[in-house]
Amino acid sequence: MSGMSELARIGVDESGKGDYFGPLVIAACYVGPVQEASLEGIVESKKATDKQALKMDADIRRVCPHSVITVLPERYNELYQKIGNLNKLLEWGHAKAIENVLAEQECRLVISDQFANPAGLKRVIAQKGLDIDLRSEVRAESDLAVAAASILARAEFLRRLDSLGKSIGVPLAKGAGANVDNLARNLVKSEGEAILGKVAKLHFKTTQKVLGKL
Repeated sequence: MSGMSELARIGVDESGKGDYFGPLVIAACYVGPVQEASLEGIVESKKATDKQALKMDADIRRVCPHSVITVLPERYNELYQKIGNLNKLLEWGHAKAIENVLAEQECRLVISDQFANPAGLKRVIAQKGLDIDLRSEVRAESDLAVAAASILARAEFLRRLDSLGKSIGVPLAKGAGANVDNLARNLVKSEGEAILGKVAKLHFKTTQKVLGKL
């Protein structure tokens, strides 16, 4: 973990951005000295198995002030159509999650993974009147607060993906690629095109591939 460990800070990260099926989830998590001591051994979500992420999620929720924003596919598709830009959607979600944690816990420093030009996120934060020092870093997940946020986001993504799958009677796959394309194709065959808008992010190329538009 990074040398920032002596500082209280809020970490923010997201999950589901590259997954065709399921929601976009953004989480912010406060870590101060008390939380730091309790969270020794938390690993970043990319290195955790699904089972580990779900177990660590419970520990993090218990000890850290946090906020988890979940944008389910139907809402995501609405917003994307309106905004037309994933980075703007991420900026809105990151700022909202940070604002929610600050309502519960004072903190000056916020660390986020560098998902795009950080100027956009800084602008949204300034519009909200939040007085913080935002640091967007490459490989920010090496910081414990960002690693904790990444676990919260990943665990919530997994739960919601599972729940969406149960709601249509078909387990949904993570990620993107041939197996996801095939699953989407089969869903359209059995349920019709409208099913994709309920369980998937429609702006992905997968949608055009599956509907024969590529």
